[in-house]
Amino acid sequence: MNTGFSYGVLGNVTQNSVHFPLVVSTWPFLDAVRAAWRAVDNGLSAVDAIVEGCSACEELRCDGTVGPGGSPDENGETTIDALVMDGTTMEVGAVGAMRYVKDGIKAAKLVMQHTTHTLLVGEQASVFAISMGLSGPTNLSSPDSTEKWIKWKEERCQPNFRKNVLPVNSCGPYHPKDLPSAVDLMAGTCSGGVHTSSSSHIGVHNHDTISMAVIDEMGQIAVGTSTNGATFKIPGRVGDGPIAGSSAYADSEIGACGATGDGDIMMRFLPCYQVVESMRLGMEPKLAAKDAISRIARKYPNFVGAIFAVNKSGVHAGACHGWTFQYSVRSPGMEDVEVYTVLP
Repeated sequence: MNTGFSYGVLGNVTQNSVHFPLVVSTWPFLDAVRAAWRAVDNGLSAVDAIVEGCSACEELRCDGTVGPGGSPDENGETTIDALVMDGTTMEVGAVGAMRYVKDGIKAAKLVMQHTTHTLLVGEQASVFAISMGLSGPTNLSSPDSTEKWIKWKEERCQPNFRKNVLPVNSCGPYHPKDLPSAVDLMAGTCSGGVHTSSSSHIGVHNHDTISMAVIDEMGQIAVGTSTNGATFKIPGRVGDGPIAGSSAYADSEIGACGATGDGDIMMRFLPCYQVVESMRLGMEPKLAAKDAISRIARKYPNFVGAIFAVNKSGVHAGACHGWTFQYSVRSPGMEDVEVYTVLP
């Protein structure tokens, strides 16, 4: 029976034959993986290699969904979500819905380095990042993102992420529909617990996140993410990118996980935290990834998402639902980055 789930595994590589350092990333973001690899292969820490890799993706505007210049919100503005996590100290730095600063992963690292907080959001995240030396304020829109937004407005702001509001087929301003009757409320209490999602708006070129894991020569693990979020999101929306345990998670004693897809759904399940904890209990990466994806799909069968998992020995795998997923790997035994395909 076709369950809708699948996974890719690292061929016949055993735990004893994997050598470090190692870089694993969502999608065929080859130049980003190469940048992280150069950094860690030259002796930089896993955290610093994460910053190098994700920064490269931000500068290249990978698929238009990472860094500035892509994914406008309802107001036509691009904002940034990013996270970095040190799997040895368990420190996390993150920014969400950050405006006016293009360097998301560097801002996240500054939060980790120079505060005892985990997450800063919105314009105040921008103020902090600039005060710590990053350039800004900068308009994060581009001609492409502005053109996309104008066309969307001309098409009556469809599709969008609103629900239970009026007007239905135009650009607002929006207001709630009338409250349901008591009969409707009673009928709603007996639902089967399976839900639709916003994933019909999510696609490979709409909501990609770079989620990257690095194991350095010392066996220390770090993860990082960067994204400009879902196209035409409601202003103020923070996706799963800066949420530790959802978009990424690392524990140097166990391994790491990275995720991409419909973040509004996936963050409700903290799939990367689940993956790492499953591996802690002895589950192999491929089964841990598949189990985390299947848990989401049982509640949201229409969701779109994917996960990679890598244990502390470097064995890696992926699982996906609703789309074909690819993730990239670079290790000492490879001449260049290799891309693994996970079929739906």
